[in-house]
Amino acid sequence: MINRPGELYQITREPIDAQAIARRLLRAADGAICVFEGVVRDHSKGKRTLYLEYEGYEPMALKKLEEIGVFVRQAWDIGTIAIVHRLGHMEIGETSVAVIVTSSHRRAAFDACHYAIDRLKKIVPIWKKEFFEDREVWVEGPG
Repeated sequence: MINRPGELYQITREPIDAQAIARRLLRAADGAICVFEGVVRDHSKGKRTLYLEYEGYEPMALKKLEEIGVFVRQAWDIGTIAIVHRLGHMEIGETSVAVIVTSSHRRAAFDACHYAIDRLKKIVPIWKKEFFEDREVWVEGPG
């Protein structure tokens, strides 16, 4: 975990409480909190999903989360950022990833949050395996 004033980057195997993280990050100067949570859905490509498992190269994944956050802080006028990704077994409805951005105004928070999750999907070495009733499959690319 990388935790310094205004920034939190974490790879975890524990449930993610995005609202608690958002409340910890919030500053008096902030007028917006943008919270994105990627959650496990019950279907994929027309098949019923039973559960997911995420694996990752943790040292590099954490470094890439930080790289995204540092860029976002330079590119947008935001207050704080947190990017947390969970690894391991996840049931339907559980949060697999959370991006939380605070700022004085909503536009910067929305734009920064949107960029961060899109970039995460492209460069962070974390892989998703979907388990169906009849098979299991590794997912390639953004999911």
